[in-house]
Amino acid sequence: MNRLIPSGRTAVGAVAKLLRPNFQARSLSQAASAVPAPLTCFNDEEVALRESVAKFATEHIKPKVRAMDANNKIDADLVKRMFDQGLMGIETPAELEGGGMSFMSSIIAIEELAKVDPAISVVVDVQNTLVNNCIRLWGTAEQHKQFLPRLATKDIGSFCLSEWGSGSDAFALKTKAVAHGDHYVLNGTKAWITNSGEANVFIVMANVDFSKGYKGITAFLVERGHPGLSIGKKEDKLGIRASSTCEVNLVDCKVHKSAVLGKVGEGYKIAIGILNEGRVGIAAQMLGLAEGAFNETVPYLHQRRQFNQPIADFQGMQFQIAECAVAIESAKLMTYNAARMKDAGLPIVKEGAMAKLYASQVAEKVASQCVNMLGGVGFTKEFPVEKFFRDCKIGQIYEV
Repeated sequence: MNRLIPSGRTAVGAVAKLLRPNFQARSLSQAASAVPAPLTCFNDEEVALRESVAKFATEHIKPKVRAMDANNKIDADLVKRMFDQGLMGIETPAELEGGGMSFMSSIIAIEELAKVDPAISVVVDVQNTLVNNCIRLWGTAEQHKQFLPRLATKDIGSFCLSEWGSGSDAFALKTKAVAHGDHYVLNGTKAWITNSGEANVFIVMANVDFSKGYKGITAFLVERGHPGLSIGKKEDKLGIRASSTCEVNLVDCKVHKSAVLGKVGEGYKIAIGILNEGRVGIAAQMLGLAEGAFNETVPYLHQRRQFNQPIADFQGMQFQIAECAVAIESAKLMTYNAARMKDAGLPIVKEGAMAKLYASQVAEKVASQCVNMLGGVGFTKEFPVEKFFRDCKIGQIYEV
């Protein structure tokens, strides 16, 4: 996109005229090697990933979006294809059957998928930024071998932190773990757990000693089918309906002490640390959602004619298009910056939270504006923008 733009209100109209349905990011090979690369420049590996994920989303996900949304269920064949495509173990080391790629690579994939279906995007997001990375960063060598290859090739995972009485106040959780010899017995109910309907591996947060407060919280690895673990009520949601959100019930669930992930009493550190990454993942999901809604809308505005001209030629419409484009670009820069900082080994507590906050606001603003610009067709299920509008709201609710 050209950046030779005049200032003031003329600039707004100029931005609208220069826009294309898709925002293109240049390869790093096109950037001058003597200066730091712009945030929106990708290396060759990232370019290839972006193109392959976009192609996969268009060819395999898009035809199934409406049916999955209506049925409140992800397509089983699509899940298999996601594993075959390598989307479920992006950062997992190659020797453990993963892609061995960067955090930024996960963010690129999450964004591209969300342009087509934010529900599928969050499935990939949780798998990579929360579940896989928790095990990769805090698991033992044995846990790496036991779980990471499966999570990269066939098994979906869930991150079980929230409860009915502990949402934003996550450390007020009531699920308890009582030590008995070489085992722990888990009891409690987890709520709003993403991917739990299909998951085979669960990271469960429970408190081993309530007298220590949050310092008693410990992470456990529990598998589907383990006695005492069951999946409860499935939520009938406004948006991201293909992604399952269920209760996870633990009733006298006996797990060996080797199931502890990290150290006993340090589950809170795992939760705090991994949610910093998770917020960037949600920022990428919301960014992709905004781009998807925008990309579906702008071509129609050039085709739809009123008063003998395309409605995109009206200056009032151009102002709205430009404002959406600027908001998307701003969210993109914040999200990419947080991801690049993470890969550079820098703290992202502030940057990740800011990116998630702003991108979720942009998603709601852009999706709503796109419905408005489309008029009557935007309010029907014949056009995909109404789904983006429903999907966007969750961005301001989860991963706080």
